[in-house]
Amino acid sequence: MALTQFAPATTPFDPFELADTVGGTVRDPYPTMRTLREASPVHTGFVDLGGPGGSEVSDRAVTVLGYDEVVQVLRDGDTYSSSVYRSVVGMVMGRTILEMDEPQHRVHRALVAPAFRSKVLRRWETSLVRAVVNDCIDAFVDRGRADLVRELTFNFPVQVIARILGLPREDYPRFQRWAIEITSVAANWERGVAASSALREYFARVLEQRRRQPADDLITDLTQVEVDGACLADEEIFSFLRLLLPAGVETTYRATSNMLFGLLGHPDQFARLQADRSVIPQAFEETLRWECPVGLVLRRATRETELAGVPVAEDADVALVLGSANHGDPRFDRPEVFDVFRTNRQHVGFGFGVHACLGMHLARMEARVALETILDRLDRIHMAPEPGTEAPHIVGLAFRSPTALPVEFTAA
Repeated sequence: MALTQFAPATTPFDPFELADTVGGTVRDPYPTMRTLREASPVHTGFVDLGGPGGSEVSDRAVTVLGYDEVVQVLRDGDTYSSSVYRSVVGMVMGRTILEMDEPQHRVHRALVAPAFRSKVLRRWETSLVRAVVNDCIDAFVDRGRADLVRELTFNFPVQVIARILGLPREDYPRFQRWAIEITSVAANWERGVAASSALREYFARVLEQRRRQPADDLITDLTQVEVDGACLADEEIFSFLRLLLPAGVETTYRATSNMLFGLLGHPDQFARLQADRSVIPQAFEETLRWECPVGLVLRRATRETELAGVPVAEDADVALVLGSANHGDPRFDRPEVFDVFRTNRQHVGFGFGVHACLGMHLARMEARVALETILDRLDRIHMAPEPGTEAPHIVGLAFRSPTALPVEFTAA
């Protein structure tokens, strides 16, 4: 992708401005998860993991907390369907690969997967992602102090996605807002629907322009892609873009924030990583295991079955608690501890099986580049909350990330 020079980005809105989101306010759900998991890896009903109220007991719902059981469900697309998302997010995002089962899922994923090939990611890394991260750091490097959530981790992923799509920089702040609004539709239905409508209207204009004047961007690629004679209809493109925007913003922003929180909170590990940057990839994988940015995945049972001895009714909604699964694998010693040097094992931070996150390699690359650039440009970086302010902490349930990352440093 050939990049032109961009003017400084408009200041985005605060990521915590929209307080009524589905992220939640739970600080540490893991003790509750452990107690429930030790009683049974599968529970009837939607269990309370730290919010108000209690378990909702129903023979039409189960909660899955154990690692092996979560993997079993994610592997078995015949018994546990992704169609549950049709009623959960389909109303705002349209029909996406999120709600598709095989063989439709495989065909549709093949149409959009070329955008995330290794060759494409390498080009984005050198020509785009590093430049975006540097732009963000340029805005605060001379101050010697910054909140890395509000000034870096929340800002750069949306700029990357928007530039990949070939969209104007002055529109980035509205994309950030739309991304948060559409993913928090359960908390504010009307706002989420309005964001969905606004995105469709916006992308319809862009799509019409790209058909007249193709460009070197992902939207143009989506209008031209073909696999075994199949192409994407306009509504399918709109749906994919509505899914890509929040997925590309939310997951990377939260995962990168969690990684920095873990490293800054463990200076000994951070120092070893600074001395050996080959550790960065395993630090990111440990982050996904330790503090999964997306905590819940849903499925729907296609037939009556049984999971870990618990009956699962046909059409039952199945809630998979990824954070619990990542802490519940008995092969992980002291799972509540952040340890980038532990032996890497399979986690479910990006899901599992055919529905594993399509953009996971992009997220890994963005997080690595962000950390490499921080190490290049910021010396003696350490957590430094303002006196009298609440200590930064990770919060949420459906989505988890730090409230802030106030740091001090010297420019390298």
